[in-house]
Amino acid sequence: MAPRRPAELYRAPFPLYTVRLHPRRALAITAGGGGAAKTGIRNGVHFLQLEQIGGQLSASLLHSHDTETRATMTMALADDIIAAGQDADCHILRFSLQAPEARRGSDGRNGSGEKGPRRRKGPSPAGQDDTQSQSSEVTVESLHSVRTDFSPDALQKAVRFNADCSLLVTGGADGFLRLWEFPSMKKTLEFKAHDGEIEDIALGPDNKVVTAGRDFQCCVWQQDQLVTGLRWNENLPGIPDKAYRYQACRFGAVEDNAGALRLYTVQVPHKRERRPPPCYLTKWDGKSFLPLLTRPCGTEVVSCLSISDSGTFLGLGTVTGSVAIHIAFSLQRLYYVKEAHGIVVTDVAFVPESRRGRELLAGNEAALLSVAVDSRCKLHLLPSRRSLPVWLLLLLCAGLIVAAILLLQLAFPGFL
Repeated sequence: MAPRRPAELYRAPFPLYTVRLHPRRALAITAGGGGAAKTGIRNGVHFLQLEQIGGQLSASLLHSHDTETRATMTMALADDIIAAGQDADCHILRFSLQAPEARRGSDGRNGSGEKGPRRRKGPSPAGQDDTQSQSSEVTVESLHSVRTDFSPDALQKAVRFNADCSLLVTGGADGFLRLWEFPSMKKTLEFKAHDGEIEDIALGPDNKVVTAGRDFQCCVWQQDQLVTGLRWNENLPGIPDKAYRYQACRFGAVEDNAGALRLYTVQVPHKRERRPPPCYLTKWDGKSFLPLLTRPCGTEVVSCLSISDSGTFLGLGTVTGSVAIHIAFSLQRLYYVKEAHGIVVTDVAFVPESRRGRELLAGNEAALLSVAVDSRCKLHLLPSRRSLPVWLLLLLCAGLIVAAILLLQLAFPGFL
C-alpha cells in the first residue's frame, strides 16, 4: 500500500533551504530566505516547537530570527550553537530558551532586539510570528562571523561540527576545505581539496574528513593529507568514471555494533539525458573505505541525504520534490512519495532517537522532515514494521510439526 501524502508541518514566508532537529529538545530549526535581491522576500531562521496534539505531530513557531539580507543555505547544530552558512560567510549563533515564568513583566523583546512570539487564543496562520504555545521563548545571540569562501560567486556550501564540537569544517564554491577551532573560530587549516565546488562534507573517526566535489572526486583527508580517493564504480566496469559525480556523503552508526561506522554516498548522473539513468547509493566500510554495497535509488536526481541516529535509515530528497526512506542494511527503499514538494527538496532530517524524540515518534519507527524551495516543511512517517515475537514463531513451528505427524498417521496407519 502506498504511503499517504505527507502532512504539511509548517509553511514559512520564504524559501527553505535547511532544517535541523535538536537532539534533546522538541525543537526544529529551519532557515532560508530570498537573499539580497529586493523582492520583498525576507530572510530568517525559524525555531519550531514540536509536540504531539491529538495523536499527530505538529509544529508551532516559537521565534523568528531575522538574518537581514542574507539567506541561510547550510546549517550545522551543536547543542545550542548554530553554524549558519550565509553567502560567503559562516555565522555562529547561540540560542537559549527562557521559561515563561522568567519573562513575565518583560517588554516582549528578546536579547537580540527582535520581537518574540505573541500568544493568541485562536490558531495562528503558518509563517506568522504568532504562536498559541505557552512554552519557552527563544533568544538568539550572534557570536562570530568568518569568511569561508573566496570565489567570484562566493558561497559556503557545506558545514559540519566534529563529534566533540571542538572543530568546525567548511567547504564552498572555491573548492577549499577550511578547518576552524571551535569556539574561538581560529582558522587552523586551509587547503584546496577539489577543482570546483565542494558539494558535501562528512566527519568520521580520528577527525578524518570526507569531501564530495563536483570534479567527480570523493576524497578522505587526514588534515591536509589525502588518505584515499573513493571509487564507487570499481566493481561496475560498465560505468565510466566521469558519467557520475558525488552529490552527498554521510557517516552513520551500525546497529548492534557500538563504535562502528559506515559511510554512505550518493552518486548522480553528470549529464541529463532524455532517458535518465539511475542514481546510486553506496555503503562503505568506515575504516578501510572499501565499498560494501551499491544499489540504484531511482532515476530522479537526488539533492540531499540524511542518516537516522541509529544508522538504520537513510532519507533522500530529489530535485523533482520526491522524498524516500531506505533501510541502511540492504539500501532497499521502504518509503517513497513522488513530488511530495512542488520543487527541489533542499534538506531532510530525521527526528532524533533520544527519549524526547521517541515521544514525538508516538509508536512510528522513524519520522523524517523535508524542506524545499516551496517554503514548506513536511512530515514523513515510517510506521513500525510488524514482526512476530520469537516465542510465537517457535510455537507455530511446533504446531506445524505436530500437524505433519498427525497427517502422516492418517495417511499411513501404523506410521507411529
